[in-house]
Amino acid sequence: MSNALKLKKIILPVTIILITIALMMVIFKNPPKSQRSKPSKAPQMTVATTTITPQTYQVMVQSFGTVKPRTQSVLFAQVSGQINYVSKQFRDGGFFEEGDILIKLDDRDHRAEVKIAQASLVSAQQTLQEEGARVRQAEADWQRLGNGKAPSALVLRQPQFEAAKAQVLSAEALLDKVKLSLERTKIVAPYAGRILKKNVDIGQVISSNTQLADIFAVDYVEIRLPIKNKDLPLMKLPEEYRNAHEQSEADTSGNSMTSNVVISSDLMGEQIWQGNIVRTESAIDEMSQQLYVVAQIIRPYDGEYNQGAQIKMGQYVTAQITGREVENALVIPSSAIYQGSYVYTVENGLLMRKEVKLGWQNGTESIVTQGLSAGDELVLTSLGQVSSGTPVATKGQSQTSSKASTAKMSAQRKEKLQKIADEQDITVEELIAQRQAMRAAKAETMPKVNN
Repeated sequence: MSNALKLKKIILPVTIILITIALMMVIFKNPPKSQRSKPSKAPQMTVATTTITPQTYQVMVQSFGTVKPRTQSVLFAQVSGQINYVSKQFRDGGFFEEGDILIKLDDRDHRAEVKIAQASLVSAQQTLQEEGARVRQAEADWQRLGNGKAPSALVLRQPQFEAAKAQVLSAEALLDKVKLSLERTKIVAPYAGRILKKNVDIGQVISSNTQLADIFAVDYVEIRLPIKNKDLPLMKLPEEYRNAHEQSEADTSGNSMTSNVVISSDLMGEQIWQGNIVRTESAIDEMSQQLYVVAQIIRPYDGEYNQGAQIKMGQYVTAQITGREVENALVIPSSAIYQGSYVYTVENGLLMRKEVKLGWQNGTESIVTQGLSAGDELVLTSLGQVSSGTPVATKGQSQTSSKASTAKMSAQRKEKLQKIADEQDITVEELIAQRQAMRAAKAETMPKVNN
């Protein structure tokens, strides 16, 4: 009995070991096979594209600046006196025309000086007449002597006569001077303009060289506009040379190199003014290393030329400058360019990445000089980092494939998708396209597994 138990204790572990070994051999000889199928070559992403077509493109250059008067002056008093008259337009922002009397001074002292000068002139003229009579008398006396000699200048009183003539000239000059001072008691506008700031008012006693007001002309206003160096080749700059006036007289063709410019501001609602680029500055700005051009707005305060709110001195404005026309330009949206250096195109159903070189660019559009050709299908959909060679479908192809998929669906599946599409207020085809795009994006983010 004891031997049987001992034998049983030995056989049982040996049996277990043998069974385990057999199972291990079966497992190693029959490894599990992967059920993964090959990746589908069907497009997993839908993109919007546009066909690149050469076109004649009008370049519009953007800039900015502040409004300045073309002509600005400080109005000074040239005589002293008390202000006893001020024009109604002599106020901050008041308009005036050339020749308008803006201020009058008390002129009684100056009128008295005029009368004194007139009396001095009459006295000098009387003295001159007396000396003239003495000269004639001296000539007659010399002739009666009969000695036949020529009389000297002193004998004929020529020095005294010349001195009397000088006194008359001095009195006339003094009269002109006091008359001019009397005239200057009326402060007259030198040009049609506007008061920027007035410094005096009625009743105030002023002296010579007192600043009366800051004024500016209203025929033009100017804006200094900086131009980016990349924009200079595409602009029509009105450069001026030493013989510019001679050339303008000889040139009868009427061609003008000035660029039209649209000035705008949102300070008081949407404001727009039309202007022209009239000149360039003679030097590059040292701080920005950019060239400045000067735009002029003609008669900015005339209602027949400009409508809406008036432009203000110092107002910040933006400018759209008409540049040159580029023939056969390949223009693409700036949003389709990634990192400023490459774009995506679709070739034979595959997404292709292409490096491009830009000739000009603004906030919305870019001109491509290298990397693309006419007829290329440019991808407009924002993609991020996508590998070249990825199968894609354009929107038209996507709708066709979605319709085909819809046709193959079972009625139950179609009904379920229709319910989801109705909840999202879209079509079943658009829902299928969305899901395909989501699966494609998910596939791009999943790590690749090598079998």
